[in-house]
Amino acid sequence: MTSLKSQKRLAAQILKVGQDRVWIDPNRIEDVEVAITREEIRKLIHEGAIKPLKEKGISRARARIIHQKKKKGLRCGPGSRSGSVKAKISKKEAWMKKVRALRKRLRELKANKIITESTYRKLYTMVKSGRFTSAADMERFLKTHDLWRKR
Repeated sequence: MTSLKSQKRLAAQILKVGQDRVWIDPNRIEDVEVAITREEIRKLIHEGAIKPLKEKGISRARARIIHQKKKKGLRCGPGSRSGSVKAKISKKEAWMKKVRALRKRLRELKANKIITESTYRKLYTMVKSGRFTSAADMERFLKTHDLWRKR
């Protein structure tokens, strides 16, 4: 079998594709070997002995799977995070989360008669001013300043 290099090159120029995208019918190789002019190559293209292959695309299958997982809330662990902590959760949202937890704990302490109403009010204003970092911090403050209700 002879080389079809020049035929492929001519066909690529005529079809306006790369040489790798030129397909030659394996059953018509003899006809293609004989063809040496552009006119003969054009005739073979018309007959379907030479065709351009389809362009290879990039599959979206993996992207769709990842998108579905992200919708479920997966793929958001520490290894997938980029940017600062404030980029993921804003300062305001972090503050709201903290303050709501502290106020909820304060309500529980007051309802269970663990602290007095006056202590509750004092601690409430301290929570508002940002004195405590967490509920545990607030309870440490209660313990050190002996603000538990006396039995």
